[in-house]
This record gives sequence, structure tokens and C-alpha cells, in this order.
Amino acid sequence: MHPPGVKAALTQVRAYHQLSKHRLDGYAPGPGQLDWANQPDPFRRYADCAQLDLPLAADQLTTSFAALHRPAPTAMPRELLSIGQLFELALGLSAWKVQGPSRWALRCNPSSGNLHPTEAYLVCPELPGVPAGVYHYESHDHRLERRATITADPAWTTAFGGNLLVGLSGIHWREAWKYGARAWRYCQHDAGHAIGALRYAAAVLGWQVHLQS
Repeated sequence: MHPPGVKAALTQVRAYHQLSKHRLDGYAPGPGQLDWANQPDPFRRYADCAQLDLPLAADQLTTSFAALHRPAPTAMPRELLSIGQLFELALGLSAWKVQGPSRWALRCNPSSGNLHPTEAYLVCPELPGVPAGVYHYESHDHRLERRATITADPAWTTAFGGNLLVGLSGIHWREAWKYGARAWRYCQHDAGHAIGALRYAAAVLGWQVHLQS
């Protein structure tokens, strides 16, 4: 027997699964058409915050794809250059496409419908070129937007043990605009794509990604 709270939660999960799944006789509920006048902005930006431009330097790396599945090469130091390479390879823009008057970006991490609901945040101690703090990765201009400043505190640096923390969040409206009831499913799907892209990008740098829940 499940406790009442768990039972209610499971009931909600099962109800959502039934509502949002496709069937042989029809699709899950959706908007029916695209409301182009209210299309979500695919890029999140924070106003009035300190910005740190990241170098575009992924082309300086020489690790082959085959080498990613062997013991890791020597780890790159954690600094502005390598952090820029991590985000460029994992979540950065890979190309711009143009069709008539429309222009849109492609990114290194796959996304359902190219809607990219996943946003990334960096939490780090003091590093060469990067002050300690909490940052949002803004992929359009390949830069970090500082959301919080960490005062000089040795305990903060010690707590990381030489590691970095990358957090992922999802903007569900970007998916709901096109996919309706299935938006939550696709946001989870895209988060998995982002985690996979971060794993490969980290491996190029000789780093490892460990999932924290």
C-alpha cells in the first residue's frame, strides 16, 4: 500500500500518461496550429547582469571521436578557455539556416522540433578567468550571464573539490507552443540530449560527468 500522498502523485502521473500519449486513432491533445505571433523566444537572456564572454576555441581541440571511448586523455585545466570549449561543444550554436525571410539557429545538442527548452547554468568556485558564482549560459552570443556572486570563502572552493556543477532547467512553454500536452515529455527528452552532449564534450576535455539528483 502506498501512503496517501504517493498514491495521489501516482494517480496524477498515470493520468498525464494517458492524456499525453499518441494512439492508433489519434494524436495527443495539441494546439492544432502554430501561433506564429506568440512563438517563444528560443534564447533566454537576463537583463542588467554582468556578462562574461567565452572564447570560441573548440577547433583547437584534437581529441578524436574514437578516443572518447578509451581511457580519458590528460584533463584540461578548469579555466575560462576550457569552460568555453565545454559549452561550445555541448550546447553552443553549430550553424544558422536561412529560408526566405526566416533565419534560425541549429545547436550541438539535439532538440525536438528545434525548440530547445533546456537552459544550462554553471556553478563554480574561483577559476582562472571566471569569478566564483552562479551563471546562465547564453548560447546565442556564447557567454555567461552572472546570476549570483560568491564572496571569497575558502569553504566554497573546498566544497567543489576541483569540480564544476552544471545545472539544467526546462522552459516548458517552448514545447507546449507546438506540442501541447506532450510538452513535459519532450522537455525530459531534451534534457537527456543535453546530458549526453555534456558527457561527450567533457570527455574531449578529459573530464567526466556525474549525474546528481
